[in-house]
Amino acid sequence: MPLRVALVGTENSHADEIIRGLNIHPISDVARVVALVGEDNERNRKLAASGGITQVVPASTELLGSVDALIATNRDGALHREHAVPFLEAGFPVWVDKPLAASTADARAILEAARRGRAPVTSYSAVRWVADADVLAVAAGEVGGLQAVTVTGPADPASEYSGIFFYGIHAADLAQRLAPGEPGPVDVERVGSTIVARYRCNDVLVTLQLVKPTDTGRVPFHAELIGRTGLVSRDVRLDSEYVVPGLKVFLAMLETRRPPLDDATMLAPITVLEQL
Repeated sequence: MPLRVALVGTENSHADEIIRGLNIHPISDVARVVALVGEDNERNRKLAASGGITQVVPASTELLGSVDALIATNRDGALHREHAVPFLEAGFPVWVDKPLAASTADARAILEAARRGRAPVTSYSAVRWVADADVLAVAAGEVGGLQAVTVTGPADPASEYSGIFFYGIHAADLAQRLAPGEPGPVDVERVGSTIVARYRCNDVLVTLQLVKPTDTGRVPFHAELIGRTGLVSRDVRLDSEYVVPGLKVFLAMLETRRPPLDDATMLAPITVLEQL
């Protein structure tokens, strides 16, 4: 029998992709979404009907004990703590879709709840696992000693979903994959409609260039790696199934109960964005 998963954060387009990958065109028989958390509105009724989901409840805590795991994919990371902590304390696995939280304090609270409940928890940007990110991660070890990483992507500091955290997490998490370690102090400046953040991770200079979108478009994700003997510059492309690699990572965690990322790795991009 598939594990029963509850999903909260149905306003996010990721909810559509997760339901598609678990219920409509299943990529695995490990888990299935059986309940949605949210209002009884047209959006949730359509999602439920498309995935054959019979339960829509107003509060995630109503599902404690009747499901096996939780996915929290709210656009606003400030909501993730209230949904994740009760499930983690009760011992249930939780995938907190990006970002883990909208503050370091909330992120630490989520991780501490997982320790108390001895429950696996994971959180990451979908961009971390796409094919171009895999290529860049390999290249980081082939440029003759990595010296600098620059990641560019869209982000709006005025977003209603906790500002820079909503989209900035994509660039920050990709940078953490390419230059892992504990980030040092962050220097921040604004250049036109772009926020530029610089810090060091294990003697690698990391630069994030977060460009505010226009009404008609946004800059693509891009990364540049500089080593002592080589340089790699590559767009990070998101196709129509870009959520699927991250969904597979979550399913593997459900099977093994081993989180794919350690606490420090999940916390690092949150501490960087908080300084922005």
